[in-house]
Parts: sequence; C-alpha cells; structure tokens
Amino acid sequence: MLEDTKVRARPSWLLLGPAFVAAIAYVDPGNVAANVSAGAQYGFLLVWVIVVANVMAGLVQYLSAKLGLVTGRSLPEAVADHTRTPTRVAFWLQAELVAMATDLAEVVGGAIALYLLFDLPLLVGGLITGVVSLLLLAVQNRRGQRVFERVITGLLMVIAIGFLTSLFVKTPPAAAVADGLIPRFDGAESILLATAMLGATVMPHAVYLHSGLARDRHGHAEGPRLRMLLRVTRFDVGLAMLVAGAVNMAMLLVAATNLQGRGDTDSIEGAHAAVSDALGPTVALLFAIGLLASGLASTSVGAYAGAMIMQGLLKKSYPLLLRRLVTLVPALLVLAIGVDPSRALVLSQVVLSFGIPFALIPLVRLTSDKALMGGDANHRVTTAFGWGVAGLISVLNVVLIYLTVNG
Repeated sequence: MLEDTKVRARPSWLLLGPAFVAAIAYVDPGNVAANVSAGAQYGFLLVWVIVVANVMAGLVQYLSAKLGLVTGRSLPEAVADHTRTPTRVAFWLQAELVAMATDLAEVVGGAIALYLLFDLPLLVGGLITGVVSLLLLAVQNRRGQRVFERVITGLLMVIAIGFLTSLFVKTPPAAAVADGLIPRFDGAESILLATAMLGATVMPHAVYLHSGLARDRHGHAEGPRLRMLLRVTRFDVGLAMLVAGAVNMAMLLVAATNLQGRGDTDSIEGAHAAVSDALGPTVALLFAIGLLASGLASTSVGAYAGAMIMQGLLKKSYPLLLRRLVTLVPALLVLAIGVDPSRALVLSQVVLSFGIPFALIPLVRLTSDKALMGGDANHRVTTAFGWGVAGLISVLNVVLIYLTVNG
C-alpha cells in the first residue's frame, strides 16, 4: 500500500524523457537526405514508408525500454549475457560498423548545415560538430541524464520548428498525400530510397540505447512501480514517435510539394536553395537551423549509444574521447576526400538498414522469453509483429542487393 502511494505521488509527466532522447535518432541528417530525395524524385509515392516505419519504430522502442525496465539490463548487456565471447565480439564489430555509418550521417549533416549558415568548409564544420557532440556528452557525464534529456528535447523542438514551418507555408494537396499512403514502388531507385528511409527511421543504435536510457533513468523496477513505469513508457514512446514522425513526414511533403521535378535537388545544398526559391529565405534559414540542431543532437546521442554498446558487449569501459574518435574519424575522412556528402548520407542510411535485423532479432527473442521477462514477456501477437518487422526489413535488403548487382 505504501509503495502504491509513493508511485502515485510523483506526477507521471516527470517520468517522460528517455524516448525523446532516442527519438533524435529518427530525425537525424540522414532522414533529411533520404526524405528530401524521396519527395523530390518521386513526389508523394513513398509517403506510406514514413507511416510504416514510424509504427515499426514505436513498437521497437517500447520493447527496448521494456527490456531495460523489467530486467535491469541494456540490450547489449543482455546479448552479451546469452552469447559466447567470439559471437559477442563479432556482434560488436557489426554494431561498430553501423555506428560509423550513423556518425557519418550526423557529422556530415552538421557540416552541411554550418556550410549553409556560415559558409564554413565541410571539414571545418565536421570538426565543429564533433567537438560540440563531446560538449553535449560532457553535460550528460557531469550533470546527469535528466539535464541531458532536457537539452536534447530542446534541440528536438528546434528541429521540429525548423522543418514543420515550411509545411504550413505551402500546404500539400490532401488527395496526393492520401494516394501516397498506398504501398508501391517505381523501380530500383525507389526501393533504394525506401530502404534508406527505413534505415533512417528504425535506427539500430536507438534500439540498443533505449533499453539503457530507461534502465538508467528509472532503475530495475518491480510490482506496482513497474506497472506504472511501463504505462508511462508507452505514452513517452508514443508522444516522441508522434513528434519524430511529423518531422519526417514534413520533410517528404515539403520536397514533394515544392521540389519535385527540379534538377538541383539531388543534394541537401540544392534542396536548401530550392526551398529558398520556392518558400523564401526565412523558411530556408529555419531549414538550415533545423538541420544543424539535428546534426549536433544526433551525433551526441549516437556517441552515447556507441559507448553503451561497446561497454555492454565487450564488458569493458573505454574513455569517451577514444570512443568518440573511433566513429568520428571515418566521417571526417569522407569530408576530407571530397565524397559527395548528400549521396554519402543516403548510402549511410542503407548501411544502417542492414544493421537493423542484428538489433531487432535479439530484442524480439529476449522480450519474448518468459524465463527472462516473467509475466511481462511479449504477447504472441506482439512477438509475431516483431518478427514480421525484422523479416520485412531483411527481405527489402535482399531485394536491394539483387537490384544493385543486376542494375
């Protein structure tokens, strides 16, 4: 009875936050590149991908948070608990490759934003983005997770304003949006973009991270407190995914409404210029600010996730600076050698999509294990849907490889 009173004494809204940190992964610069490319090239054709990916992401993020709350273990720790050392190391290596692709998207996106805003060279912008991400991580280390959550949530709001504003300047036609909800493709390039959009929305590092965020914020709960935390987590995930989904949808709809058919929108810089021409310099400025906030927030969250993955799978803690350099250096090399940054962003999201099954399969398996989860193990319907998500993504990737090799 006393525990029930303590549970009710604390307003549920004060417990929100972990899902908003994880949601940053769903509005990173890779999303901007993939969604703007999809809208500019195919109009409203791939609207349905945004909806499907967001529904999948909501389920996946809730399962990850539930694992952390019920077991007191992050997903990387739980994977390590159930695998032998060679398997653990191999699992970490693929996760590290995915982390490098993640950082590539985020650092390159931040560099492009700084170029658009201040005309800084891309390499200089990449270095600044990396340094700022370290400063944001220092906030988490020194001030704690709640302060970090507030900073990241604030940046999420900046991102939302930056991209949603342009949607209201020129409203997309409702009939075309509704038609885009019908699942279909139009050639190999549309499948490539759909896979990139999926990789940009259901992010592997966010799947790993959320379990640790929920555990570190709320602890290993039991009884009435666990029941309450699971209810709050469902609301936390739903609200965060609603914000992230709205931002992703806005990116695609704005591109489909204003940029379709233009020949200069195959890069973020070109898309920014096209937005300026179509909607005015103020909207273009907000677009660039949203992109910058996206790059700064997502690269710090990605580095946070990478540290959690490395520590959980290798069972050893590494200095933050070393961990940051492991994934930052490849991104800076891409900028230094002059690879087309926007194309690199889209392809990085494809790499991410290949890492999704390695995160989803253990997650679904572990959260379905009654011996591990007890009465909070997944319902059979939830388990079936989880396996369906992993299977759909895997099939898309096989098709993508076939089309790429034979294209």
